[in-house]
Amino acid sequence: MDRRSLIVSAIACAAAGPTLAQDYRDDRTPPPPPPPPGQSAPTYSREETVDRVSDFLGVTAESAAAAVERAFRDNGLPTGYIAGEEGAGAVVVGLRYGRGLLYMKDRKPMEVFWQGPSIGFDWGGNASRVFTLCYNLQYPDAIYRRFPGVEGSAYLVGGLGVNYQRAEDITLAPVRAGVGLRLGANIGYLAYSRKRHWLPF
Repeated sequence: MDRRSLIVSAIACAAAGPTLAQDYRDDRTPPPPPPPPGQSAPTYSREETVDRVSDFLGVTAESAAAAVERAFRDNGLPTGYIAGEEGAGAVVVGLRYGRGLLYMKDRKPMEVFWQGPSIGFDWGGNASRVFTLCYNLQYPDAIYRRFPGVEGSAYLVGGLGVNYQRAEDITLAPVRAGVGLRLGANIGYLAYSRKRHWLPF
């Protein structure tokens, strides 16, 4: 091959390189690493959160704002949220199973499952949509752990129930539609996982 052909080939490869690299990066590279120490994940504003809660749960913006106001006052701005559905049933001892997508800014949505037991003064069953605000969640994989309920954190505003779950410095605030008097009548935990686990323990 002569020098001119080599030069033309090199220019063609250089031009195609960025495109090929972009395709490879989009499809095969691992997710972005956690933020460096001292740098927090980007947050969602109050307006963004209220709009998403309202749209997903099918309630008015006023009801959504009233339900999340205390969570904002207690925890600040969320770094992510989980939009999903769950089913629960109890006869003193209860079980809860759910599935949804975890959203964080600058990252792709991730599928999340949760399951857990509870015990308390409740019975019956329900299925509902749940919108979980995530506070101080710095990267998606940190969600995969057990989150005990925080005693005395449950409250009901505008037909939406909210309670807190906490593990180390991460706080989750599930906002549920139609949970009624079952909210706060039990204690337990939820384990968040990458796959469905039928055994909640």
